[in-house]
Amino acid sequence: MCLTLSRAATATAETLKWLGKEAARPVKRRNDFLPFVCDGCSGVFCLQHRSLTAHGCSEANLKNKNMKLDYHKSFPCMYKGCDGRELVPVLCAYCEKQFCLRHRHQSDHECEKLEIPQARMTGTRQLIKDIVDSKKEVTAIKKCRGAKNPETAAKVALMKLKMHACGEKSVPQTDRIYFQVFLPKGSKNKSIPMYICSKWSIGKAIDSAACLASLKNDNNKTTAKKLRLCHTESGEALPLDQTVESWINSKESPLYNGGNVILEYLDNDTECLADPDSYL
Repeated sequence: MCLTLSRAATATAETLKWLGKEAARPVKRRNDFLPFVCDGCSGVFCLQHRSLTAHGCSEANLKNKNMKLDYHKSFPCMYKGCDGRELVPVLCAYCEKQFCLRHRHQSDHECEKLEIPQARMTGTRQLIKDIVDSKKEVTAIKKCRGAKNPETAAKVALMKLKMHACGEKSVPQTDRIYFQVFLPKGSKNKSIPMYICSKWSIGKAIDSAACLASLKNDNNKTTAKKLRLCHTESGEALPLDQTVESWINSKESPLYNGGNVILEYLDNDTECLADPDSYL
């Protein structure tokens, strides 16, 4: 029994010796199942002699010297006029130059490859321009729909004119065209609301308006000044032989049912008012 145990112990020792790693320490020469490799000299040592000082590492002093040199090395900033330095390299990912922490961003060191921020600013400017243009369009539409639009203003004024307008009662309701007639300068009244027949000629409409406003009418005399019906925007004197209906919503200087017209004395060779805005 004892002989068997002795042989087993001897076999185990031999196996462990074979599995282990012999230490490089010349004095001890012992085996270790968890050997340690030195970072300096790359030697294999046991737990007791694993440190640099314990086994007198030949590379320890040189390594320490190099580490001190690396630790004190600094990297200068390449930005013009900057004398800053860093212990670690700080490189720009775009121009690949070395900078200090204060100038590490592209905008801080005026990077020659600063493209993305410029593109964003261009997009921002375009966005602002689009917003401003859209607001201008909305404002223009509102102005067009406002009271300054002749058609819209005429429709609003038409309802008011029908309540106060005067005219020949023989004119059918369906043929009545309503105007705010601005009278010649120097007249007692500035304007009078009237209605005329759409089938009448411009000349007959002038005769009716002159009668309602008690104005002198010498249109049948050759040398006298003539009463003319004029457009409020262009100042154009309407042709006497054309009908009122032909000028309602026409393409050239249209008149509107419920709009304004000017009645004024003009010389025979004059076909347009000099300042139509002064009547309104």
